[in-house]
Amino acid sequence: MFNGTEAEERRYLEVIMAKLHQALKEMDDKISSTYEAVIEAKKYLWDNAALLDPAERAANRVDVSLTIDMGEKAIVKRRRVQKLLQSPYFGRVDFKEGQQTRPDSFYIGVHSFTEDNGQDNLIYDWRSPVAGMFYDFEVGQAFYTAPIGEVHGEIGLKRQYKINQGAMEYMLESSMTIHDDVLQKELSGSSNERMKNIVATIQKEQNAIIRNEAAHELIIQGVAGSGKTSVALHRVAFLLYRHKETLSSRNVLIISPNKVFSDYISNVLPELGEEKIMEVSLEELAAKELSGIGHFQTFYEQVSELLGDETDEAAIERIKFKASAEFVGQLDAFIQYADEHYFSPEEITIDKVTISKADLFSGYQASGRLPVKSRLEKIAAHAMAYCKDEDGKRIAASASKKLKTAVRKMFKCQDTLSLYKEFYRYLGRPDLLKLKPGKKLEYSDVFPLIYLKIYFEGVAPFDFVKHLLVDEMQDYTPIQYAVLAKLFKCKKTILGDSSQSVNPYSSSSLTEIKKMFPGAETVELLRSYRSTVEITTFAQKLKQNRKLIPVERHGEEPLVLPCPGPEDEMVTLRRLAGEFLSSGHHSLGIICKTHAQAEEVFAKLKDTGHQMHLLDFNSEQFHEGIVVTSAHLAKGLEFDQVLVPFADASTYRTELDRSLLYIACSRAMHKLIVTCAGEITPFLKP
Repeated sequence: MFNGTEAEERRYLEVIMAKLHQALKEMDDKISSTYEAVIEAKKYLWDNAALLDPAERAANRVDVSLTIDMGEKAIVKRRRVQKLLQSPYFGRVDFKEGQQTRPDSFYIGVHSFTEDNGQDNLIYDWRSPVAGMFYDFEVGQAFYTAPIGEVHGEIGLKRQYKINQGAMEYMLESSMTIHDDVLQKELSGSSNERMKNIVATIQKEQNAIIRNEAAHELIIQGVAGSGKTSVALHRVAFLLYRHKETLSSRNVLIISPNKVFSDYISNVLPELGEEKIMEVSLEELAAKELSGIGHFQTFYEQVSELLGDETDEAAIERIKFKASAEFVGQLDAFIQYADEHYFSPEEITIDKVTISKADLFSGYQASGRLPVKSRLEKIAAHAMAYCKDEDGKRIAASASKKLKTAVRKMFKCQDTLSLYKEFYRYLGRPDLLKLKPGKKLEYSDVFPLIYLKIYFEGVAPFDFVKHLLVDEMQDYTPIQYAVLAKLFKCKKTILGDSSQSVNPYSSSSLTEIKKMFPGAETVELLRSYRSTVEITTFAQKLKQNRKLIPVERHGEEPLVLPCPGPEDEMVTLRRLAGEFLSSGHHSLGIICKTHAQAEEVFAKLKDTGHQMHLLDFNSEQFHEGIVVTSAHLAKGLEFDQVLVPFADASTYRTELDRSLLYIACSRAMHKLIVTCAGEITPFLKP
């Protein structure tokens, strides 16, 4: 057997490390010589500019450009080798194909590594076809999918390694998919400042999602801590690897809930050797589409309003009404009705040229695929080009504005906002549209208005985006998905957890999202890797999911600490923050129900000398240390330890509050403490 013993494996690692160091030196030399060549070429061009003819100058510029391109590619390869020098590989599969007498040994790492002759592939990229067997099969019969089709054979050996800074910490024989010992070691470690890649611990069900190339829309419902965001990002890395000729990082966009979350996940793709992908919030998209039409309330402002002391039942009714799949159907029915009834043509005579009512109507019907404004403009343009008076004269160019205005006025509504108001009159429910002070739209009106804008004015689709990621899918309504479907015709990965909505009045279940994408493939990730069994059990009391499967990792029981009064609670928080600093853990999240509470805690604790950060909607970075924030902003993040203050009966009382408390508690990896002054919330009573 090739490298049959641990001693042989350690010697082989030394050989690979030496080859990597040699490759790094050669790349440094190549980059240095490329730099010198560019400098020399530019100097030659400068010194001889007057002597060179245009063809020579052009040829020299091309040479410089090609040399720079070579240098940039060498820098990318150098980064990958540097990454491999930290940990060249994490797995090995010995696979004997068909009638082979001896198996081939495949070492699997974050990147591939081939010696200069190009013949010997020493390390295989985790995304390569043969690497798929490491994740999907136990020892025994197996196959991988190559360009020529399925290659069948037998796995005779699987090994997993932990290599850190080029030194092997341990090696495990693994007959199963991913050895539980490896998973436990990875999960029991402290959190990092940003999300890490998971290539060494990808599970079989996760690998199936990552390598799914067929689905046009893939919807991932994942329980808290199931790694759904990480899996989605690894899926992007896989697709970039598989389709490098037609897909680049510039063609991928993620709809992200906030800047902090974007920063938190920003390290994953660069760790995998890919460039960062573009991110945008749904509100930034909305601001672009509604520029010049109106200002609007943000989602955060909507949730903050709902968390206030006074309950506005009418506002809740408006939100619920506009968050259903039926609402999209009502908008479509209205669009069809407007198409049939809101254009009322009248005969026009301009410059002795008469355009009949019938001609106007047939022109309107013939251009039915266009937005309303484009249809009206096309009718006017057609009349200018083809309609003549008795003497054969056309309408003068100077009268075009007058003609366009006359045609435009034949449509009942002159702008998108008027059309939107008309929609509620059509429903017989004008009360469902209520502007906030300063004529600001409620957040629940933003995307219905954009939907009608697309019908009335049209939209420029984002054709450069070839793959769209939508995270926190439960916080987006059917009408928002309907808008995304019109803006982005590309493939989509949609992911989230219906148990983690920050606004249950407008949350979408998996069933509702599937209605918007009837051809979508759906998968569920039910294993939770983030929290200990004890923390998961505690959080399940708040929102039970009988399908959830916790990974068997144990730790301290979560604590509920009652305090005599508010000041005592602050003293307790200060003490617990101090204990965290000596715990060896990297991150503590103090997660409050509202941002106002988070500001209060931060103001009272920031003078203690702790490394403390307040996360709000203006924050752009995620930090290690002590982070104070609201449940809304904590969603998608994780911390070694979590403190949840103010968990009293008056603070957490509604179903929305229960959801926020669940989100806060399920952020904890290793330790969870809940504090309250006064009666504990009924959600946590035995």
